[in-house]
Amino acid sequence: MPNLKAKEYKKFEDIKKVRDDGSEYWSAREFSSVLDYTQWRNFQKVIDRAMIACENSGHQSFYDFAEVSKIVEAEATNKAIKDYELSRYACYLIETADNAGVITNEEFAIFQNTGYKTNIQEIEKEEIKRLKEKAKRGKLMLDE
Repeated sequence: MPNLKAKEYKKFEDIKKVRDDGSEYWSAREFSSVLDYTQWRNFQKVIDRAMIACENSGHQSFYDFAEVSKIVEAEATNKAIKDYELSRYACYLIETADNAGVITNEEFAIFQNTGYKTNIQEIEKEEIKRLKEKAKRGKLMLDE
């Protein structure tokens, strides 16, 4: 992540989770603490801006920001809370939205499409490499 300091980046990598298929994701609730958010409602605003930027960049936000529910203990009962399973790309968008300050959605999308072009290409290359490895193991069919 370009703007995260080395210590924050280590925390970011430490909270990474890997699914059975090898894809990685981050819990938005855990990622919010890396970015020093103490209230979910404030972090949700950053997620919302990042989701708009995701859509404006041609990605489908439901893939990069998979909404999930988690059960947590609340006094004498359990309750469901909203969370997201974030792709690495979603984390880049959130981290950028966190640092962007007050800019319009259109400006943010333009910024994402220019300033992060290299990072997006690197992420896409990593995803293609992962899928090809999965195909080699016979767990996925690819048209070459």
